[in-house]
This record gives sequence, structure tokens and C-alpha cells, in this order.
Amino acid sequence: MGDATQARLVSAINLMRRLPPQDTEKNLHGLCALLPDQQEELFQRVDQPLKVSIDPTCNMGYIECDYNRDGDSFRSPWSNQFFPPLEGDEGFMPSGPLRELEDKFNTVFDAYRNLYYEGGVGSVYLWDLDTGFAGAFMIRKDVDRDRGVDKGSWNAIHIVDVANKHGKTVQYTLTTTIILELEVLHPDAGSVKLGGYITRKSEANHPKADMDAHIPHIGSLIENMEINLRRQVDELYVQKTREVINKVRRLDPKNPHDRFGAGLAADLATAMAGRATVE
Repeated sequence: MGDATQARLVSAINLMRRLPPQDTEKNLHGLCALLPDQQEELFQRVDQPLKVSIDPTCNMGYIECDYNRDGDSFRSPWSNQFFPPLEGDEGFMPSGPLRELEDKFNTVFDAYRNLYYEGGVGSVYLWDLDTGFAGAFMIRKDVDRDRGVDKGSWNAIHIVDVANKHGKTVQYTLTTTIILELEVLHPDAGSVKLGGYITRKSEANHPKADMDAHIPHIGSLIENMEINLRRQVDELYVQKTREVINKVRRLDPKNPHDRFGAGLAADLATAMAGRATVE
């Protein structure tokens, strides 16, 4: 890839991170039309809000993404089947031992999702690598008229690379992206939307053990990352939005026009505080 091509790709990715998450799919297709040679690279590097489907064999929700996709079909982690069914092909599957670990991860991750998020849909997908394996741990939580938010979603995408180092050590590399969308409806101001991305990376090393040892190691890595990111989302987005609103003009509670502004600021502050309490 030439320097000019790389520069265009970096600029496109930076642009996507500054555009509203709710318009990601439309904007991504627009960029692919402008940069057709970089289409595959863009789809790999740009995180999109997660989509949810239902496994008809068990009526359980699961995440649809590139990590469980084969053509136009998506594999459910619950039944290990593709929907819609593939014709004449079993599709991309993890190896036997890795599928057993994936099944255990989904059970544990579902309990984690229920404990921390009190709802939503979560999925875990694993795949084999030459140096070990990798996995995608994802949660989508939608909010509808709850805690001051009229509409919104929290998308957590955790990609973990597990590599065997020197035979006795296992290195865990976690890359996490949070995609946040919030909408507050005010009777006078109309719709006020807040959205953004945040991506962070962390690593950990542990002595090599059996397959089940990966569960607590990866679990604690994801848990600590989510706790830190919730705090950063509050500091980066919530506090900054509050600062902008407060600096638009000085509010005078005795002025009826300023009372409207104060009410809008209060509504947004309530919505942000509601999201922060998910932690």
C-alpha cells in the first residue's frame, strides 16, 4: 500500500470516528464509493453498531457481525448453526476444543451481561490462529425511555488475541471499542442527540495452563476495561457536553427564556447520569 493510499485510508477512518454513530452504515457506504479500492480495508477497520438476531432453535438473541458471518448467513453461538442455512457448506467453524471453550464463554459472558447491563444481548465468537486463537466478545444494550433517555444504545466490542509466548507464557491483547448513541426529546427543543466512539487497548501475561484458564483471565481483562471506559465516557462525553451547554450562555433562573435552557441542561444531565449508573 503506497503512502498516498495509506494517507487516504487513515483520513477516511478518522473521518468516520467523528461522524454520528447512528449514520455509520450510510457514511461507510459513501466512503466506499469514493475509495472503491479500499472497501475491504474500510469494512475491516471501521466498527459499526451491532445488529441483533434471534436463533429460532432456542429463541435466544445473538449478535450479527463479521466474526460470525459466512456470505449472507450468520452463525449463532447457541446452536452453532448458520441462519439462513448455508447450501452445501458447513461454513467457517472453530475447531472442536475451541468450540467447547466458546460455548463456556457464552454461558459466562451471558451471566456477566445480565449482571452488569440488566438486559441487552451478548455473544462470543472464537477462531483459530497459528499462534493461538482470537475472540470477539460483544454486547449491545438498547435503552427506550429509561433513566431520562428516550432512545439510545451502548455497543461494546472486545477483540482478544491470545498468543502462546515461548511455550510457558500466554499473552492476552485486548482491543475494545465502545459506540454510544443517546437521544433526549425535549418538548420545546425537540431532539438532542449525543454519540461517539472510544477505543482503548490493554495487555496481560499469564502462565500457560489448560483451556478453561482462559475464562477468568479474559473475563477480568474485559471487566476492568469496561469499568475504565465507562468512567472515560463520562469524563470525555458527558462532562464535555455539560460544559458546552453551560457556556452557550449564562442562565438566569428568573428569566423565562433561561429557565427553558436550564430545563434542557437538566434533562441532558439526568440522561448522562443514568448512563453512568450502568457501571
